[in-house]
Amino acid sequence: MAKVPCTHCHLEFDDSVMIVERDGDDVHHFCCKGCQGIYHLLREEGLDTFYDKLGKNRLEPPKEREDDLRKFDLEGFRKKYIVERPDGLLEIYMIIEGIHCSACVWLNEKVLHQTDGVIEATINYTTNKAKIVWDPERIALSKIVEKIRSIGYNAYPYDPRLQEEHANRARRDYYARLLVAIFATMNIMWIAVAKYTGMFTGMREDVKMVLSIAEWVLATPTLFFSGWIFFRGAWFGFKNRFVNMDTLVATGSTLAYLYSVWAMATGHGEVYFDSVTMIITFVLTGKYLEVLSKKRAADTMDALSNALPTEVTLIVGEEKTLIPVEEVKPGDILEVRPGEKAAIDGIVVSGEGSFDESSLTGESEPIFKHPGDPIVSGSVAIDGVVRYEATKDYGTSTLATLVGLLEESLTKKPRIERLANEISGYFSTTILTIALLTFVGWYWMGGEFERALVVAISVIVIACPCALGLATPVATLIGINLAARRGVLFKEAAFIETMAKCDTLVLDKTGTVTEGKPHVVAYEAYADYDPSLLYSLLRSSIHPVSRGVEHYLKEHFENLKELPLEGVRQIQARGIEARFKEHLLRGGNARMMEEFGFEVDEKSDYTLFYFAVDDRVVARFELRDLPKRGAAEAIAQIRQLGIEVIMLTGDNEKAAARVAREVGVPHFEAGLLPEEKAKRIDILHAEGHRVVMAGDGINDALALSRSDIAIAMGSGSDVALEVSDVVLLDDRITSLKDAFLISRRTFRFVKQNLALSILYNTVTIPLAVAGYVIPLVAALSMSLSSLMVVGNSMRIKSAFKEKN
Repeated sequence: MAKVPCTHCHLEFDDSVMIVERDGDDVHHFCCKGCQGIYHLLREEGLDTFYDKLGKNRLEPPKEREDDLRKFDLEGFRKKYIVERPDGLLEIYMIIEGIHCSACVWLNEKVLHQTDGVIEATINYTTNKAKIVWDPERIALSKIVEKIRSIGYNAYPYDPRLQEEHANRARRDYYARLLVAIFATMNIMWIAVAKYTGMFTGMREDVKMVLSIAEWVLATPTLFFSGWIFFRGAWFGFKNRFVNMDTLVATGSTLAYLYSVWAMATGHGEVYFDSVTMIITFVLTGKYLEVLSKKRAADTMDALSNALPTEVTLIVGEEKTLIPVEEVKPGDILEVRPGEKAAIDGIVVSGEGSFDESSLTGESEPIFKHPGDPIVSGSVAIDGVVRYEATKDYGTSTLATLVGLLEESLTKKPRIERLANEISGYFSTTILTIALLTFVGWYWMGGEFERALVVAISVIVIACPCALGLATPVATLIGINLAARRGVLFKEAAFIETMAKCDTLVLDKTGTVTEGKPHVVAYEAYADYDPSLLYSLLRSSIHPVSRGVEHYLKEHFENLKELPLEGVRQIQARGIEARFKEHLLRGGNARMMEEFGFEVDEKSDYTLFYFAVDDRVVARFELRDLPKRGAAEAIAQIRQLGIEVIMLTGDNEKAAARVAREVGVPHFEAGLLPEEKAKRIDILHAEGHRVVMAGDGINDALALSRSDIAIAMGSGSDVALEVSDVVLLDDRITSLKDAFLISRRTFRFVKQNLALSILYNTVTIPLAVAGYVIPLVAALSMSLSSLMVVGNSMRIKSAFKEKN
């Protein structure tokens, strides 16, 4: 039997099993009733052009679903997944299952837009994530899902805020537990002061009992509510057969609590409820700081994926056809118009115009393209209609390759392993073993259970890893807060340590070292003219040079007015022309002026802009991208720290050399594509360097993801901000210098704190084992060690003046 394709899904089956339908001279074959129904539904809705867009792609036949649609209208579902907007409309994020190509996206969006009550429906082509907004008075969500299923797809809810909600819930939980612990500790210390004083001045037993009961009342919620986190962690460790710091904290505090309850009930010995609360409070503080420093998981790729075009204009003879990007083959002729993004790499065959490649190469100015010049996917046409021959397919295009490499880099990026975490299990196991052997030894030698228990508790309490546990988080928190006040945001505490160990700084040029926009550096007027004429002409253009001259006029001329112009015309890659009453206005580069018969002076290393009124050039502007204020001083100070500074840019050699010379960067490379920047980072790694990369655009995202520490400017692209480990909130390059100084000083104090805590344990644990330290002194010693670490950490701020 011959196989024939299904008219809807294009899957091939034997002719004998197909449903045959005749429509005049046309014969349609369907593999199932579902495909037949969807085909007629699309025709009735006027959406049969879907099959033209689908091309030769194949679909899955619609499946019958047994789950109840009513669940989408339940109150519980609504509370969990649906957001009610201020205007009364409802919003949900859903995953559309069964999408294979841009034609599927087009079909789903068209069907939803034609559904009464659906206000907005946008689908991310790469992630299949749909944002749907609808009027609940006109349609239910179950009907929307039913509509999606009726055309052969399925939808299920997705909550983009889920990870953030989990993080917020964890922070709130820790915060509530910490508040209880701090309240109890502050009050129990006042009681403890009274008891300690009474030890020397004398205290009646009934008064001592009242104070002990008060301490018990405060210590109980601290241990079992605030300290529940440690019991949970210890239980997890027990189930998985490993000993962690939670085990040590839970064991020491519980034994101290049980012994104190026994001492209070029998009237023998001292109670150590203050030690219980301090153990829990100090270590819980460290846990809370760790929670605050964790990086929130984000859908990093959404911003970049949404920028990927899904369709292109194919030229066949004199006909234009919109086709999915996946169907483009090398050799196809494509057309791109002003404002559109090139989806495929190629070579210009006809037309000319300017293209903005800043999102890919960092080139600060638009690039003029004429026949024979290459088109890079991801570049945006500014003016002119250009036709070009595709040299790659979509899968191998520059932009698609960049997305793929970035996704791979993000998933493979290694996490920092902290020294304290590596030794914590050994430390805790060792202390518990020493405490157990101490108990056995004292009980065997002396035969006194109480004495043996007190000494064992002293060992656990005095060795409780408050100092070790706080050595890193307290210092890093102070460093993070200090950095934040100076405009530097570390997304995770571990990044301070990593940055402190780095020895190489790689800088992007445009937007990082420089302002990222043209500024007028020289102005010459050849004749008197009304600045409002030029201002009005510039307002009709979005070109960066026009914006730079416009900004200059606003700063240097008063009473500027936007006049009504007529016949405004953009001249491809040259400038702009318009009329005001009887005057002809022209503004643009030297090439434009020469084409209209004007003689102009082209001697300049910078971008030139001329303004002509009627038959005379009246003004000349020189523009360039200026280095940021304080860039040279900041880079000089960074180099004094022993850090090698390298500038990598996609801009031209001449512009890069000028900027490098002005800011004092000894090494630079120009004309690099994003993947070439990433390769330079890999080469530095291969040479044994630890690299900090600072950038601000999508073009920097791949290199940022390859670096040990990625730093983004606060005004940079969303993708750069998401990939980054550190954000310079105020966009100043001087903040980059502060980031290095703060990270190095903080890491130095972290090592000091670790050394102090290790020295403390080395000295005090043998004393406790020998019985020279009672639990009371052990608790005071533990508190002193913690205060010593905190106090030492406070010295981090001493080298920095408060930033205004």
